[in-house]
Amino acid sequence: MPTISDVARAAGVSPSTVSYVLSGRRPISAETRARVQAAIAELGFHPHAGARALASSKTNVLALVAPLRVDVNVPVIMQFATAVVTAARSFNHDVLLLTKDEGTAGLERVAHSTMVDALILMDIERDDVRLPAIRTLKQPSVLIGLPADHAGIACVDLDFEAAAACALGHLAGHGHQRIGLVGPSPAVYRRQTTYADRFLAGFLQTSNELRLRTATHPCEPGVEGARAALADLDTELPGLTALVVHNEEALRPLLDLLHAAGRRVPEDVSVVAVCPRDVATAMPVDLTSIDIPAHDVGTLAVETAMRLLDNRSVDYTRLLEPRLVERASCREISPSHR
Repeated sequence: MPTISDVARAAGVSPSTVSYVLSGRRPISAETRARVQAAIAELGFHPHAGARALASSKTNVLALVAPLRVDVNVPVIMQFATAVVTAARSFNHDVLLLTKDEGTAGLERVAHSTMVDALILMDIERDDVRLPAIRTLKQPSVLIGLPADHAGIACVDLDFEAAAACALGHLAGHGHQRIGLVGPSPAVYRRQTTYADRFLAGFLQTSNELRLRTATHPCEPGVEGARAALADLDTELPGLTALVVHNEEALRPLLDLLHAAGRRVPEDVSVVAVCPRDVATAMPVDLTSIDIPAHDVGTLAVETAMRLLDNRSVDYTRLLEPRLVERASCREISPSHR
């Protein structure tokens, strides 16, 4: 097994220079760093994690706190987790994934054990009970979400209010005036999960600004939940011509229910989905969608954590601009239909 001395000899530098390249504790020229990294790759050198931590006072591990509750879409959460892991490896960090809903106790247990250098938290609530603990931890934290009081805490996410405005603006531009929102499950709203609250707020504000007739309804998981949401929207908003669906698990049941009722997409009902791109293109109809940019958000969260660890400046609130991709599920309606 190659040693740090072997790497130094192959790169033509001292062992301490190799250590500085690995730890980042001192600036090293790009040329020297490249030689050391090439020698590491050629020899297959892997620094001992314990020794590395002792030498640098770092663990080279990030914690990703992503509670897997019954009402979360696990495949979407895993897209964020994959992005975090991939980005962390580019900084020579591993990721400790915490999926149990332990609240503040879980954060303090991990932080006080010095297992990780920094924490990235998902499933953020408007008045998240973990925020006071986050502000006292010695490790920096980054939230994927935007709580009400986020002063002094780094937050990254999609701009969900702008996403709602984008969806309604697109449909209104196609002549739609009666638009229903199929939202996440009631439990997500009860917890005041920030992505759901912010999207709903943007939807209601834009509806008022554009003078649209809209109705909103949460959607329980499963076919019966989709059936109830669609029935309530039809009752509250007779003659609706479009749906905005902010619930990945409801998409397929809703499309099947519309098809069974003889309501064609997009001829009778236009649909804009807020979901990952691969979900939008895997439906019976390629859905016009606003992408959930899990890769970009996860990568940005890791980059922000690294900057905090290096005591570099960060933008404490980064909300990514939504991007709508037109596919086959929207059509312009005639003035008479309006």
